[in-house]
Amino acid sequence: MIRKIIRIDEEKCNGCGACATACHEGAIEMVAGKAKLTKENYCDGLGDCLPACPMNAISFEEREAPAYDEQAVLNAKKQKRQTPCSCPGTQARALAKEPSAPAMRNSAATSRLMQWPCQIKLVPPRAPYLSGAHLLIAADCTAYAYATIHEDFMRGRITLIGCPKLDEGDYAPKLAQIFANNAVRSVTVLRMEVPCCGGLEFAVKRALAASGKEIPLDVVTISTDGKILK
Repeated sequence: MIRKIIRIDEEKCNGCGACATACHEGAIEMVAGKAKLTKENYCDGLGDCLPACPMNAISFEEREAPAYDEQAVLNAKKQKRQTPCSCPGTQARALAKEPSAPAMRNSAATSRLMQWPCQIKLVPPRAPYLSGAHLLIAADCTAYAYATIHEDFMRGRITLIGCPKLDEGDYAPKLAQIFANNAVRSVTVLRMEVPCCGGLEFAVKRALAASGKEIPLDVVTISTDGKILK
């Protein structure tokens, strides 16, 4: 049948994986570092993946394609909940570290968390501490991968955390409210190197655009072995 379906320009694709995360039907997968429409019958043609692409590599086209199979999508989602994820960001591997005894609880380290709650979805968009704040918007895993996150990134900043792969919904509308309603002074995004973490970065960028504010933005990427990549 002839119907509307997405088209991915692989030459423009930078392999960030944001579209694969945004596709609720699971029609898009990362193959050899590029996004591919691997299941045409899973694509509903609504284009939830389009705004997630920072390279404008996704567009609509009308062509011969299998009909959208909602039942197959539902079955695949059910199966996915029962099996481990195959995303590159969840591949199991050991990191080379020197063995040592577990730390005792009487550590002298100081927490630099300046507010509660810190989950993006729980923070009130008009909370008083947001006014005039320097924001740190961090992927959950960065706190465990980067050893001195409190001193190097959280100190002096209001910290908001989330995981675009595991949390339901889109962060962008909530973050746009925060940016629009508060005199935020700067935004630092702290993300992991894995593709699914790109969803956090691009949600922040879309939120900034939607808010109409020009707020300084810095994006820092952490490797899975705890190094700053950029």
